Amino acid sequence: MEKVDRLTLQQLRYFLAVADTKHFTRAAEQAGVAQPSLSKQVQSLETELGTPLFSRVRGNVTLTPAGEALLPIARRILADVDTARHEVAELVGLRRGRLRVGATPSLCASVFADVLSRYHSAYPGIRLLVEEGGSRDLSRSLLRGDLDLALIIVPPEGPDPALTTRVVLREDLLVASAASLPALVNRPTIRLIDLRDRSMVMFRQGYDLRETTIQACRGVGYEPRMSVEGGEMDAVLRFVEAGLGVAIVPSMVLANRPALRGIPIAPPGLSRTVALAQRTDVPPTNAARAFSDVLMAYLRTL
Repeated sequence: MEKVDRLTLQQLRYFLAVADTKHFTRAAEQAGVAQPSLSKQVQSLETELGTPLFSRVRGNVTLTPAGEALLPIARRILADVDTARHEVAELVGLRRGRLRVGATPSLCASVFADVLSRYHSAYPGIRLLVEEGGSRDLSRSLLRGDLDLALIIVPPEGPDPALTTRVVLREDLLVASAASLPALVNRPTIRLIDLRDRSMVMFRQGYDLRETTIQACRGVGYEPRMSVEGGEMDAVLRFVEAGLGVAIVPSMVLANRPALRGIPIAPPGLSRTVALAQRTDVPPTNAARAFSDVLMAYLRTL
């Protein structure tokens, strides 16, 4: 048998049982083990510590000074272990814990808030830490370990190979225009080339939709004419409402915006792919798995 060379929780439990009952036989009954096994474990503990823990005189069992010193420490250790076991059990059961999740501004302005609401209702004990940013920034946060999950836009060249992605949504892009421009919004579709002479509201540098828009315009032979540039999603939509120009946006962000109209882009059109990303080398937590389930269930209702 392997030599005992360190303290064990079992030894501490048996030590406490003897200290509480002051009797080896009753301690063994309380612990549900044979008395010789309990005595052997207590002796191993004494050997490891290099000193007797109990004085055994004429059948009376009392703590030695070393035993008195160990008693509060042993109680604290076992109490901490029980607390840790309880907290881990709660985390496994999704009663407590933390989930760090990110999303792009366009998703925060559409589906993300509803998904978070459903998740919080199902798992109110999980604390949610949210990061809003571009897909590249979110991917870097994932790789640094600052996020557990992120909803990102899959770039044309594909996601970072160090990330595992699950496609959750393919979304059409539309031309957003102020509803006050009937000559434009009453059209069933619009060609990208028809935007050549129109002012465009453009997203900030590093924003996924900025690159998509510029590349699409260049693909049909022109540079977009920007009236305003540098905003995030909410700002861009507000600028379009104010009549400063049109913008290419995801279809879902136009919900509940009566001052805007979305005009489909003529075939082949434009679309984007949204994926749920996580680090490949780190297994997802139960809280992260539950978020994925809630997200997919919500998207099926759309």
